[in-house]
Formats: sequence, C-alpha cells, structure tokens
Amino acid sequence: MKRRHCLAALGGLPLAGLTPPLRAHGLRVGDLLIDHPYALPTPPGARSGAVYFRALANRGSQAERLLGGRCETVARRVEIHRSRIEQDVMRMRAIAALELPAGSTLKPRHGGDLHLMLLELQRPLLNGERFELELQFERAGRQTVTVWVQQPREGGAIRNEGHAGH
Repeated sequence: MKRRHCLAALGGLPLAGLTPPLRAHGLRVGDLLIDHPYALPTPPGARSGAVYFRALANRGSQAERLLGGRCETVARRVEIHRSRIEQDVMRMRAIAALELPAGSTLKPRHGGDLHLMLLELQRPLLNGERFELELQFERAGRQTVTVWVQQPREGGAIRNEGHAGH
C-alpha cells in the first residue's frame, strides 16, 4: 500500500533531472567535450559526406588540436575541411588540424565553415543510422564517437554542400 502512494506521488514530479535527454549524445574526456556528432543523409551515388558537431569544447587551460579521423566502415578517408569564399566562390580546403584553444568552444555545424569530410564513401549515409568515427587529438589521443545521420531540424531538401564531386 505504501509503495503505491510513493509511486503516485512521484507521478506529479518532473523526471528530467533523473534521465538523460533522449537526443543528446557525445563524449567528455577530461577537459574535452565532443557534443552531438552528426552527418546529413547523402543521395545515392554520393562519393563524399560530412560530419558536424553541435560543439567541440576545450574547457582546460592547455590548447588541444583535432588532427584527423578514421571511419573505415563508412569512408576510406577522413579530412578536416574549412570553407572560405574566394573571388565570390565558396571553396573547401583540407587543413592539417583544427585548433581548440584553452577555454574555447567551436560549433562546426552544417552551413558553417568547418567540418570533417568523409571521402570515398562505401555507401550512402541513410537518415536514422549511426556509425562509429575515431577522432585523433593531440593531447586526448584517439577517441571514438557515435555519429548520428539525421535530417537538419529546419528540414528541406538534402544538401550535400558541394561534396558530391569531391
């Protein structure tokens, strides 16, 4: 009898603090936070795709650098890319590392200037699937994250951000 009353009393309390958010994922390693790695679905036949993050945060007092990644189940190569407008044309360039200064937060989201390129895709990236991506950091070493393939919240058509011919 007492148990039923306790459970009934709990029914009116918010449980948000007791359970993790359903859509949140990522990894925290020391002072490094890798928040919500995701990729957009790719059209059939696409040779490349991209991985983004809600945030990459370095909460420590020493600089960190993302040096690259591996994702052999999905792509033959992974490169760090930065997009820039040159002579009124958007161009992507591979960069050797992504700098994460001490106390910084980067937001490499789709539509922004930073992302990881998945080159020579083994197959299309399908909405709703997940895959493992190994990231190589200068100080934190190798870290494996789960990438969620998802449509952007704003919806609309799949944009491959000019990566199909890459």
